[in-house]
Amino acid sequence: MAQFTLEDQTLRRRRRWLGGVVAFLAGALLFTAAWLQPATDGHGTHTQLGLPACGWVVGMGIPCPSCGMTTSFAHAADGNLLGAMRAQPAGALLAIGTAFVFIVALWQSFTGTGIGEFWLSRMDKRFFLVGGVIVVLAWIYKILVFKGVF
Repeated sequence: MAQFTLEDQTLRRRRRWLGGVVAFLAGALLFTAAWLQPATDGHGTHTQLGLPACGWVVGMGIPCPSCGMTTSFAHAADGNLLGAMRAQPAGALLAIGTAFVFIVALWQSFTGTGIGEFWLSRMDKRFFLVGGVIVVLAWIYKILVFKGVF
């Protein structure tokens, strides 16, 4: 059996605690998404949470950059990845990423390993640049769908 120093044990305990908090938050998000009924028109699912209709749609007649994300999460949590992609491509990728974070954080909470730190260290400025481009392209797609082009 491996011997750990007090410092190693403290670090592992902190990693477990942090992994548990992150797993709880990601799991709560996915559980909430699974509880929701995805809106048939690709957006508006968030109103089931008591939130108002999208101000962009109401005020400007176009969807906002995150329009359809809740619907996409609801589809993804139900296992309908194609429906999630149709509702909001960036939301579908974010839902898959949230499931990945849940699994990694859960693993870290049980083992105390630094797997979460490993994945966080891989998230450099290119990761966020690509993510931003995906969000913009998904928003353009959402506007075109909303206007009836697709």
